[in-house]
Amino acid sequence: MSEDPNETSQRAFFGRRKGHALKPRQAALFETLLPTIGLDLGKPAPADLRALFPRVVDEVRLEIGFGGAEHLIAQAEANPNVGYIGTDAFLNGVAKALVAIDERKLTNILLYFGDASALLDWLPVAALTRIDLLYPDPWPKKRHWKRRFVQDESLKRLARIVKDGGEFRFATDIPSYADYVLMRILRSRDFTWTAERADDWRKPWAGFVRTRYEAKAIREGRTPAYFIFRRS
Repeated sequence: MSEDPNETSQRAFFGRRKGHALKPRQAALFETLLPTIGLDLGKPAPADLRALFPRVVDEVRLEIGFGGAEHLIAQAEANPNVGYIGTDAFLNGVAKALVAIDERKLTNILLYFGDASALLDWLPVAALTRIDLLYPDPWPKKRHWKRRFVQDESLKRLARIVKDGGEFRFATDIPSYADYVLMRILRSRDFTWTAERADDWRKPWAGFVRTRYEAKAIREGRTPAYFIFRRS
């Protein structure tokens, strides 16, 4: 099936890169911790991403746009034998992640501070067992839909780096974005929606950790939806 003419290759980051000034500790961690756990895309990725972690891990998962890092940190704490890669282009979000990683002494998280698109190109084929994309910017105006992370082309790029049987998990509180993503999943040859009943998308999956953004959405009357798509 041909791609929507309104869609473009997802090669650029759209959104803020910096908010308020960093606190001294946060700024210091950019100089001390980030160089030790940050991915260097100037070097070739290993065929087996588990080799990047300082501890033995059984599998590797990716969270794209981790925001305040609440979900990323909780997942890493709950699953110490899983390696996590978190990517975000927002300076203050990365700063929060660095503080949490430092405080909890987590050794199963690596970060990429930059455009997720570059990271997707760098990662090797079938390297991940799961990708999480939680509450990405919905870009609600139709003329901005080309800026949405999920596109026909980006789904192909995600499929390249996920193992067969692996998962792409997506959450949003914007009904029109949910419909938009489902349309693209249903015409994709690479992913299958796993839902069998309404509760499968109305309720969060096991182990899901609520973020500050989700709590705010619920307070403001928006209803989240949770989707699991399997790599076929």
